[in-house]
Amino acid sequence: MNVVAEPACSAGKTRDFSVIFVTGLSGAGKSTVLNVFEDMNYFTLEGLPATLIPDVTRVLNSKSLARFQGLVIGVNLLELEYVKAFEDALVALRRMGVAPGIIFLEAKPSVITTRYATTRRPHPLEREGLGLEQAMEEERERIGVFRDLADLVIDTSEYSIHDLRRTIQSKWRKLHESAHALKVHLISFGFKYGMPSEADMVFDLRFLPNPYFVPDLKPLSGLDAPIAEYVLGTEQGKEFLEKLLEFLQYQIPFFETEGRYRLTIAIGCTGGRHRSVAVTEALACAFKNSDYTVSTEHRHLHLDSRGRA
Repeated sequence: MNVVAEPACSAGKTRDFSVIFVTGLSGAGKSTVLNVFEDMNYFTLEGLPATLIPDVTRVLNSKSLARFQGLVIGVNLLELEYVKAFEDALVALRRMGVAPGIIFLEAKPSVITTRYATTRRPHPLEREGLGLEQAMEEERERIGVFRDLADLVIDTSEYSIHDLRRTIQSKWRKLHESAHALKVHLISFGFKYGMPSEADMVFDLRFLPNPYFVPDLKPLSGLDAPIAEYVLGTEQGKEFLEKLLEFLQYQIPFFETEGRYRLTIAIGCTGGRHRSVAVTEALACAFKNSDYTVSTEHRHLHLDSRGRA
């Protein structure tokens, strides 16, 4: 049985709950950008009535959703009634103390034309009796004011999904410096049961002091303070954790630069109960305090419940 838990530390900084609106020209990639934000651990919504935006934001901006970086809402501004309701929603959010960001997507007319030809779907304004070129021109006129209000304007004409991810991660982080886009997933495991196949990095802790050979500690696990103290309280344990953190803090930004949204690090000892669990919890606290989104999984904790190392 896998044990999935949040980091057992509370010393991290409090992160503001971001609210981001994604809008722009039809065919410019709004749904794709929402998927990118979802991969970056944002809660995403599309098609939400503008009148519900303040209430939804109030509900989602709670401790129960603290594991998300924020809320991203895709909005379609073609309907005049929606535009007025959206403007009212922005005013209501600011009264709530929320400063929402706006991302505006656009693309060259030739690119949008090709995309519609490929998908064989009509432009939304073609339902009003307009041809595709007329529909694109009319749309630019209707929503141009929101382009001027946007915090970030992205021309997706030449972008792949990987380009979009890198652009959003780098440019949006400049507007929201406290959060890392990369999610770090930490797995403790026992080598006797096999290494996690999904791990990007694996570290072997079987050289550290082993609580298994201490009768009073043997029944405990790495989630218990005496085990953490035994494993990491020595000079060897302190030095190892310091050097491991130094290496990871050097290495991980390179993964972020490449547009990765998730990094899985596996920490192993013999049975996955003592040393690997204690070090995983310590790493989780350190990364959480550095404003990374962190999750932990103690894969083999209960398989060695009789105190094997």
